[in-house]
Amino acid sequence: MRIAVIGGTGHIGTFLIPQLVARGHDVILMSRGQRRPYRSLGGWSQVRTVVVDRDAEDGAGTFGETVARLEAEVVVDLICFTVDSARRLGEALEGRVQHLLHCGTIWVHGPSAAVPTSEDAPRRPLDEYGSAKAAIERYLLNRARSGGVPSTVIHPGHITGPGWIPINPAGNLDLDVFQDLADGNTVTLPNLGMETLQHVHAADVAGVFLAAMANRSVAVGESFHAVAPGAMTLRGYAEAVAGWFGRDADLAFLPWERWSRVVPGDHAAITWDHLTHSPHCSMDKTTRLLGFRPKYSALDAALEAVNALVDDGRLETRAV
Repeated sequence: MRIAVIGGTGHIGTFLIPQLVARGHDVILMSRGQRRPYRSLGGWSQVRTVVVDRDAEDGAGTFGETVARLEAEVVVDLICFTVDSARRLGEALEGRVQHLLHCGTIWVHGPSAAVPTSEDAPRRPLDEYGSAKAAIERYLLNRARSGGVPSTVIHPGHITGPGWIPINPAGNLDLDVFQDLADGNTVTLPNLGMETLQHVHAADVAGVFLAAMANRSVAVGESFHAVAPGAMTLRGYAEAVAGWFGRDADLAFLPWERWSRVVPGDHAAITWDHLTHSPHCSMDKTTRLLGFRPKYSALDAALEAVNALVDDGRLETRAV
C-alpha cells in the first residue's frame, strides 16, 4: 500500500517508518525537512520525502489537498493539534483514503479515577492540549462512524526511547535527577512520591499503529491506548533508577507547596502536569481487538532511554 506519514521523523516515526518499509509498503514522509530520525534503523533510503510546512498550508487552507494529491491509501497523522486542522484534512481525504490514523494522547482522560482507565472512560481533560486532542478524537470518530473518513485514534502515554530525555522520577525533564540517583545523592520528591507515570517505548507506539492498520475492520471508528502494561509510582521509579546504578535510592519528600518552591519553575510546571494526571491506562482493548502486546514495560522503556543518555555522555556513571 501507499502510506503517507505526516511528521514522521519524530519519536514514533523513527520506529514506524522502517517497519512500514520492511513490510513492503510505498512510504511517503511529509515533514518540514528540519529534523532527522532519532535512530537510523534502515529503510529510509526507500522513503520518498515531501517537504511541506503544515502550519503555513493549514493557514492557507491547502494542506488537506496536498495530502490528498499523494493518492495514499493510508494516512498516518502524527502532528495534528487542533480540531480545525483535523477537520480540513478529513474533508480533503473523504472518499479518497482507506484509513486515516491520528496520534492522540492519554491526556484526553484528565485525572485518573478508576484505574486502569479504559478507552471508554469519560473525557475530562485538564489543559488546552488534552482538550484539543479530545475534540479531534470526537470529530474523527463521529465522522468515521457516520460513514465519513475511516479513522482510528491512537493515544500514547509518556513516549520514551533512545535519543531523548524520558520523564524522570520527579515527573519532569531535569537530567540532574537521574544523575543524583546514579551518584547516590538525596533526591527530593513531591508529596509522598505515590503519584504515577506511564511510560511507553516509541517502538511499542509504532506497533499499535501497525496493528491498527493490519486490523482495519475493527480499528475504524475506535480509539486505542498505546502504553506500557502498568503504571509506576514516582517513588518506585526512583528506586529502580538508583538500582540500575547499583545504589539504594536516598529519597526525601516535601509537600507540593514547599517542593515547588525549591525547583526551577519550568520543572515544577511539568511535574504538576504529570502529578495532576497520574495516568494508569489499560491496554486490554488494544490487545483484545488488535492482538498487540507491548514488548517493553514502563521501566524497561525508561532504562533503554537512560542507557542511551549514558552512552551519549549526557549522564556520567560512577564506580560503586
